[in-house]
Amino acid sequence: MIPIGDNVFFFTRRKPVIIYVLIGIHLALFLWELKLELSGELGAFVNTWSIVPARISDAIAAGLSGNLAAWLVVLMRATCLVSGMFLHGSFSQILGNLIFLWVFGRTIESILGYGWFLLLYLLSGLLTGLLQVLVEPSLTIPLIGANGAIAAILGAYVLKFPQTKIDTVLPLLIIFIPIQLPAFFFLFWWFVQQLSYGIGSLNIPGGVNPFSLGYWAHGVGIVIGAVFMKFLSKKHK
Repeated sequence: MIPIGDNVFFFTRRKPVIIYVLIGIHLALFLWELKLELSGELGAFVNTWSIVPARISDAIAAGLSGNLAAWLVVLMRATCLVSGMFLHGSFSQILGNLIFLWVFGRTIESILGYGWFLLLYLLSGLLTGLLQVLVEPSLTIPLIGANGAIAAILGAYVLKFPQTKIDTVLPLLIIFIPIQLPAFFFLFWWFVQQLSYGIGSLNIPGGVNPFSLGYWAHGVGIVIGAVFMKFLSKKHK
């Protein structure tokens, strides 16, 4: 099931500037990853800028034990909570995330405005990344991708427009059948789609995004997005 658009966005006049910027950044970094893969440097790059829960939890433990210098390491590791969400481990992962960002994000940006939408995107990515560290602190395999931020956008959209029909393409071999599905269906489909994100994987030594509890923790982004939208809806009444 491939969502391709909704009818809500076309009633707004606000250009999705932040969406354009985010898509540009994601694509530029993915192209950089492809370049590094060819030169054999991708593994080092991903391990440096991805979320590796064990590294963050070890640095925090060292800081709590009285090692003041370790808190500088914690701050450095914390930047990976943001940088990791702009990296992707496969063609299917970046394609799936960008499709959801385009279809559902344009409407949410038009409703929230540029600033609030960017805050939602970055904050949800940061919080889901932190949650991944908390639920699986000993994980040594990198976690990357904008999955948590995309989940938040989907959560915000479904809270606001649960019954809105989403124009969708159903691929059957070489035939593509156009259908319409209610927005809330994509809450289920988002989880199903995660299982396909290993298709077209980049050559990263040791792998990324194991299907463990830490990986699936980004699904909490759906709740974060819904709460964020609920809060702003009340605030602007």
